[in-house]
Amino acid sequence: MNMVEEGQAAPDFELATDNGEIVKLSQLQGRKVVVYFYPKDDTSGCTKEAIAYSELADRFTSIDVEEIGISPDSVASHQKFKAKHGLNIRLAADEEKAAAEAYGVWVEKKMYGRTFLGVERSTFLIGPDGAIAKVWRKVKVPGHAEAVLETANSLDA
Repeated sequence: MNMVEEGQAAPDFELATDNGEIVKLSQLQGRKVVVYFYPKDDTSGCTKEAIAYSELADRFTSIDVEEIGISPDSVASHQKFKAKHGLNIRLAADEEKAAAEAYGVWVEKKMYGRTFLGVERSTFLIGPDGAIAKVWRKVKVPGHAEAVLETANSLDA
């Protein structure tokens, strides 16, 4: 399993998004990018996290930060999720789990005595140079989007 560390080049990805476009990380070089991986659309923690990022979207935009939420859900699932909760952030579909694997967030998880593979809630702040500036793993949702915004704001452009 890959473990992406701070200071390393961010693994590139090319994924379909909820608005029918393709997002390619390398095309965003020169900007700060927040890439957050979450397990599943419309589950309680993931919904709270997406709403928190949406509420701060204007503040991220004001400091020229691109936000991308990634989960293994389909584009159609992302579209329903966004419409249901009025989200205004870009969601990318990683149905093949290639991006999750590249970032080391597709991991073995345990719940209710079962072991399964899933996304470990994680956030990566990528600097304008394309390197990982900050990594948050095993994210706890309350206050997280605010902490990411504060760190992104302190990162030199």
